[in-house]
Amino acid sequence: MERRIVAQLLTCMDDLNNVAATARVLVVGATNRPDSLDPALRRAGRFDREVCLGIPDEASRERILQTLCRKLRLPETFNFCHLAHLTPGFVGADLMALCREAAMCAVNRVLMKQQEQQNPEMEGLTPKGAQEERLGTDPTSETQDELQRLLRLLRDQDPLSQEQMQGLCIELNDFIVALAEVQPSAKREGFVTVPNVTWADIGALEDIREELIMAILAPVRNPDQFRTLGLVTPAGILLAGPPGCGKTLLAKYVGESERAVRQVFQRAKNSAPCVIFFDEVDALCPRRSDRETGASVRVVNQLLTEMDGLETRQQVFILAATNRPDIIDPAILRPGRLDKTLFVGLPPPADRVAILKTITKNGTKPPLDEDVNLEAIANDLRCNCYTGADLSALVREASLCALRQEMTGQRSAIGTGELKVSHKHFEEAFRKVKPSISVKGSLQVSISGPGLQTSLDNDGDCGTSRKGAKQNHCVHS
Repeated sequence: MERRIVAQLLTCMDDLNNVAATARVLVVGATNRPDSLDPALRRAGRFDREVCLGIPDEASRERILQTLCRKLRLPETFNFCHLAHLTPGFVGADLMALCREAAMCAVNRVLMKQQEQQNPEMEGLTPKGAQEERLGTDPTSETQDELQRLLRLLRDQDPLSQEQMQGLCIELNDFIVALAEVQPSAKREGFVTVPNVTWADIGALEDIREELIMAILAPVRNPDQFRTLGLVTPAGILLAGPPGCGKTLLAKYVGESERAVRQVFQRAKNSAPCVIFFDEVDALCPRRSDRETGASVRVVNQLLTEMDGLETRQQVFILAATNRPDIIDPAILRPGRLDKTLFVGLPPPADRVAILKTITKNGTKPPLDEDVNLEAIANDLRCNCYTGADLSALVREASLCALRQEMTGQRSAIGTGELKVSHKHFEEAFRKVKPSISVKGSLQVSISGPGLQTSLDNDGDCGTSRKGAKQNHCVHS
């Protein structure tokens, strides 16, 4: 059926060429998936002129917002430029939905304010408080009672007078509140949920944080200063190091075909500023050989093509992580692509202290007994080859040991606030948690860079022999 329809459409368009000059007929088609069209429709003489209506940039969004808000009552000092900066990836329909949601937020704000003035019992149900309550996941009877009281008061609400209406307007803060409710079309697929990870959740790695801030966050927050100084941001950053050292955790705070690679870069461009993160990039871009001609080679070639096109993609940053940089295709690591390599190695004793304090929330979660010394644990020789993931497993195992002891003991302190993790629980955890990279064989992490060559080789005796201590020093040198 579809083939017959396409064939008939092709015939009609070919016949139209003979009478188009006299009939003055113009055929216009619209689609959001041009690659899915029959190629015969796109040849010369048919749909031979293509106009791409892309996602508006910041300047275009500002003009669209000014047009949409023309009939809305806004303050005279309303900052359209700032609002356009806060809406990357928004199309015209998304901006229209944002305006409607902002108007609703303004109405709610005004009604709440009026009810607070007339009914002291409504105090506390401000728009901000209502927003926080709406984001909750477990409504209690108290919040349900507040909602019923709010609905009852709204039903009894008298219409606003002309004097009250004169001072009403939609403020910029109403738009900011509405941003949490409106999801742009460009971000409805292909984007991961923003993880609840902040710098406070990452122990140590201060030098790596500074590099990431200057390479990604600083250009976004201070674009004018970068343009004034003529600074060029790195085209891409590679986080390399042993497993469990925090490469993916750093990226949080920040098998596909070549078509999928192209779509990823296009979505990132439409939603700039944006970060594209490739975890385990060695699986996506392995070293190519002359005998390989399969899909993996095509994916690597497509990725190289997209990375070379980053000059036209402002504020699209590439971040990759791997524990095997030695098997990545060398073309990926040349200047202009992943031209900056940051080594995330095994934490030294000082960093292990910071990591343990971060994991345990400074000894409050889990609650630690007075005999627990985090600095002594971090400086223990058994921690020499521990990664951040190993330290997290150590704390978890010590907590389980404390819980197991209380559950099997004569008395139970569960629920009394007396359950604490003591030093003996960490000693028991040390016997169960072994370094994740201290296994037979070898793990080599080689990074090619200006004067930087690092290699880690384990033989199962890491941290207790001179060889292991020397290797650990080599990693952090």
